[in-house]
Amino acid sequence: MNTEKFNFDEIVDRRGTHAVKWDHCPSDDVIPMWVADMDFKAAPCIMEALRKRVEHGVFGYVNVPEEFHTSIINWFERRHNWTIDRDMIEYTTGVVPAISAVIKAITKPGQKVAILTPIYNCFFSSIKNNGCEPVEVPLTYNADYSYSIDYDALDVALASDDTHALLFCNPHNPAGRVWTREELSKVNDLCLKHDVTVISDEIHCEMVMPGMSYTPFASVTEEARANCIMCGSPSKSFNIAGLQAAFIVCNNAENKAKINRAININEVCDINPFGLEAFMAAYNHGESWILQFNDYIAGNFQLMSEMLNKELPSFHITPLEGTYLAWVNISATEMTSTQITKKILDDGKVLVNDGAIYGKAGEGFIRINLATARSVVEEATRRIISAIK
Repeated sequence: MNTEKFNFDEIVDRRGTHAVKWDHCPSDDVIPMWVADMDFKAAPCIMEALRKRVEHGVFGYVNVPEEFHTSIINWFERRHNWTIDRDMIEYTTGVVPAISAVIKAITKPGQKVAILTPIYNCFFSSIKNNGCEPVEVPLTYNADYSYSIDYDALDVALASDDTHALLFCNPHNPAGRVWTREELSKVNDLCLKHDVTVISDEIHCEMVMPGMSYTPFASVTEEARANCIMCGSPSKSFNIAGLQAAFIVCNNAENKAKINRAININEVCDINPFGLEAFMAAYNHGESWILQFNDYIAGNFQLMSEMLNKELPSFHITPLEGTYLAWVNISATEMTSTQITKKILDDGKVLVNDGAIYGKAGEGFIRINLATARSVVEEATRRIISAIK
């Protein structure tokens, strides 16, 4: 494995580069800690692959080579002890388009799709845009500020004749949970009991904190393998989301054919030449980078937690097991999530996510993106503290 040390403390000025995260800010003195987008340069192996592609000078349509598939298979076998059947892989432009294509493929308008809330806000739009109805099943918020699954509530939601799919998030955004094998097995048992297909968004799977271990949903049992449709990409983990490349793993041949049709109907079946090269470079050569990245995010989380715990002890921080997104309970302020988000922006000049966009269970929370230089995390946290005090 590459032993090169990567500099995550480097400040990269992204203003004026059409970056959604930075150029969406209302003024240049605002620190953006909202959308799930890193401020780090891509791993050197990715940069080198892109340089070679640029030097070639021709950027026409590309075929997806066999190496694309083998990079996925080798990565998950090496990193997560999960063997993926090459013929069960579909490629597409992104995980959200993948989720939408899968919903279109396996549901009918008017049917219900269960989700465990608070949950990534695009889940709601992907479900509704396909004419389906999202069914919110709130996660249990525990005394230690962590989350767990309410299996009884999930059982009730899945029992409805109209519920055809569970749209799952593994690891969970924004709650930061890395689900255990036992938890995934219980969820799958309930889905099998009620003939409900699992759609598992696993885009955050490489971003796990030290001591934690990600388990692919489909790897839990043979039954889970057959019943789970996994949507994944190195895009979030390696900060290459703008290059548009993702994949779907479906071990049910009938569903896979439907998904292929849905992808082509929506015309999200082509990957651009840069996305292709970055994707393969990440999975073939990026392991050392992601391991160091995870350690760095753990340090950022510890710093922010210590500062908030000292200065704003009423702000309860959910333990971070995975992702680079801190989930903070601000309900003690007796302000709504929208009000506190606006106050932090207006008085602290920090842009964070309003918890209310993640479902009813997100009210009373804010989400903070920690994927930036530690000095920026420190300054943003100071501003948040000052704005609230």
